[in-house]
Amino acid sequence: MSVHTTRKPLSVLLSEAGEEGSGTLVRRLGAASLIALGIGAIIGAGLFSLTGVVAAEHAGPAVTLSFIISALGCAFAGLCYAEFASMIPIAGSAYTYSFATMGRFWAWIIGWDLVLEYAVGAAMVSISWSQYLNKLLMMHGLHIPTALMAGPFEGGIINLPAVFIVACMSMLLAHGTKGSAGVNAVIVVLKVAVVLIFIALGWSYIDPANLTPYIPENT
Repeated sequence: MSVHTTRKPLSVLLSEAGEEGSGTLVRRLGAASLIALGIGAIIGAGLFSLTGVVAAEHAGPAVTLSFIISALGCAFAGLCYAEFASMIPIAGSAYTYSFATMGRFWAWIIGWDLVLEYAVGAAMVSISWSQYLNKLLMMHGLHIPTALMAGPFEGGIINLPAVFIVACMSMLLAHGTKGSAGVNAVIVVLKVAVVLIFIALGWSYIDPANLTPYIPENT
């Protein structure tokens, strides 16, 4: 059998997970922390930075269909990861699952895909955070030069706020899982509170006439 298709038996994975040593991971997160991590991943930066733009300039009221389709996709993905976690309850995510079921080569591909996904996601979120910070500073009469607010492909030199937030989050994660989970829980509470306050304050401004046509032309 080719080394690229060699699978690691589930019994070996479970035995390695049970070993203690400097390279092993200790389970420190409880149910509340895991739920907070899930909610934090669901309520991402896109909810605050893209929803209004898409509804106002592109999809109109039909943006709700996007939420329904996205919810179905998230539900299927959640069921897949629930199967992963129950079948192979150890660290490694989809990489470990694919190593046990499909072999080394596909595990390698999926592992690097996950790295690429997280890197691109972190870059997008940090850029969005940088734009919000710039708008907040401008409201108070402060302005960051374009050279320090945008990358070379956007007419600047470096997006310094984005680099700063990525560096801060990296140091937080390097400090330990328990500490980063605690910070994440606080952020999740704030995000949920913002969403609920927005709904409560905006509910009285809903005009049913704005829902027609539901799907605008050229959408």
